[in-house]
Amino acid sequence: MKPIRLLDNRLANQIAAGEVVERPASVVKELLENSIDAGAGRLTVEVENGGVKLIRIRDDGHGIPQEELALALSRHATSKISELEDLEGVATLGFRGEALASISSVSRLTLTSNVAEQESGWQARVEGRDMEAQVMPAPHPVGTTIEVKDLFFNTPARRKFLRTEKTEFSHLEEVVKRLALSRFDVGFTLRHNQRSVHQLRPAVTQAEKDRRVAALCSPKFIEHAVIIDVAASGLKLYGWVGLPTFSRASADLQYFFVNGRVIRDKLVAHAVRQAYRDVLYSGRHPTFVLYLELDPAMVDVNVHPTKHEVRFRDGRTVHNFLFSTLNRALGEVRPEDQLPPTVLTSPPQPRASGVDAGEFQGQETIHLSAAPASSGTGYSASERSGGGGSYDCRPALSEVPSSGQVKRQIEAYSQLYATAAEPLNASQARAVGDDAVQESGVAFLATVPAQPLPENDALAPPLGYAIAQLKGIYILAENDQGMILVDMHAAHERITYERMKQSYQEQGIRAQPLLVPKSVSVSEREADCAEENSEYFSRLGLTLERMGPETLLVRQIPVMLQNADVDKLLRDVLSDLMQHGTSDRIEAHINEILATMACHGSVRANRKLSIEEMNALLRDMEQTERSGQCNHGRPTWTMLTMDQLDKLFLRGR
Repeated sequence: MKPIRLLDNRLANQIAAGEVVERPASVVKELLENSIDAGAGRLTVEVENGGVKLIRIRDDGHGIPQEELALALSRHATSKISELEDLEGVATLGFRGEALASISSVSRLTLTSNVAEQESGWQARVEGRDMEAQVMPAPHPVGTTIEVKDLFFNTPARRKFLRTEKTEFSHLEEVVKRLALSRFDVGFTLRHNQRSVHQLRPAVTQAEKDRRVAALCSPKFIEHAVIIDVAASGLKLYGWVGLPTFSRASADLQYFFVNGRVIRDKLVAHAVRQAYRDVLYSGRHPTFVLYLELDPAMVDVNVHPTKHEVRFRDGRTVHNFLFSTLNRALGEVRPEDQLPPTVLTSPPQPRASGVDAGEFQGQETIHLSAAPASSGTGYSASERSGGGGSYDCRPALSEVPSSGQVKRQIEAYSQLYATAAEPLNASQARAVGDDAVQESGVAFLATVPAQPLPENDALAPPLGYAIAQLKGIYILAENDQGMILVDMHAAHERITYERMKQSYQEQGIRAQPLLVPKSVSVSEREADCAEENSEYFSRLGLTLERMGPETLLVRQIPVMLQNADVDKLLRDVLSDLMQHGTSDRIEAHINEILATMACHGSVRANRKLSIEEMNALLRDMEQTERSGQCNHGRPTWTMLTMDQLDKLFLRGR
């Protein structure tokens, strides 16, 4: 056994560099974060050979004084924290004081800086081998320039693990994109091999922010995004949430920032998945650029070397806030939010926001709107609420039904529900639930509230008016912009499902005691979790009793889950509680049953509908939450504009 001895400074820095400096992108991340913390308003990044040969970063921050240049290159030297209390409420991106020392130990680093109080700038040079900083005067404006040359020149083994120049630059560009999304008030310039890649000016207005997001995340994302801005209980969430129709095959367009720091957190990912659960097709991933602001003391950023993970002090509150906000934002999306402005020819009918029934009632500000008009497809809050907004409308359709015709359409449409309830008999209801399900679901289909009539018959609704039915499956409708195509079964399925969920929620979770209590074997940790959250389980309709260190007794379950696998369901709920602080397994299981019932109780293919019935279905879609997708995440309608139709037939060429 070799004797214990203290590592020399150079070797210790190289070991630390293994955690901090993984590739050129890691260097750029650390240096840009330092520049932002220094108050920079403009950042220029120049790289060569994917960042391996050269990384040069210039900023116009407050700079580093001459007497602190050499100290800045030492390990654990920082101006951002000085005592333990500072670590418990970190408000800066960097704070450990390891980045510059780690980078200089595996590269040839030159640090040039100047402050307003000095007559000229000063420069410090460090080679990876001796780690001795050479300080000399050098002309430089107020701010800092850092050059990192020949990365990993003294650690050949690390350099062999680098990928191709294109791959390394793509990682580096992604870092710049994330930081550009985190700070709209800072301008960014990125050049690779003397070629300009990004030139982003500081963004102050909403339109400028939209342009930056469009430049970094694609214009299509802005066109298919909903802007949210919600504050409650000391938490604030704002940003852009992509519509379910703009999902992707991979999670490559998901950016989440906590107090300006980009993170990848399991709790956040779980809350977002829950919010999209009812509207996203299987295997697809949502898109979003979201910002969460809270007291720095309520989040711990010192849990991972790269600071990509954080730990919330009250994870359950954060999770519930994220889920409820995103779920409500997606639920309030209507067809008019997904069409160009010229399609919206009448103000939308007033609808409940769903806030009153939510957990966060003490909201300070709530602002939900589609992508702004600057992107070419959205509406402002005043336009959506009918508060004096103007619309760029085309002439109304030549054949618009009168109020009397609309009344007859609604009366005819109500017959769909009574007829649709017929296919689901008592035996089928028991296959998906029990008699209580039939009472709360199918019976509800026969009682449809009358929809409010439009005040002005000359205004066309977003989904237009029905023209015909195609093959007994699709509804063809005409609006001001072109043709609407609706999958009538999928649309009616979503309408039925949402009404059944609303009815069930109003009745509450009905529970029934088990004649023979069920014993479930769990780990001691799971049993402790169940005991600590007994009230939470009671609200879900589950009554649990601990019979031993590793045994739970289930005495009562929700009525709708009497045929479910209680053992598996209980373990899944406990797993979610231990990992995320909350669980929606029981609600999801109930919703699956309601979705099955809605599918059975909806109008089927090859069912001939009259024009009145089709028009009434379109009006219901405009008032129903998440009507753009069926219960399985498939789209319910699409539109072909006149421009698209003209292109199909080469008109105007």
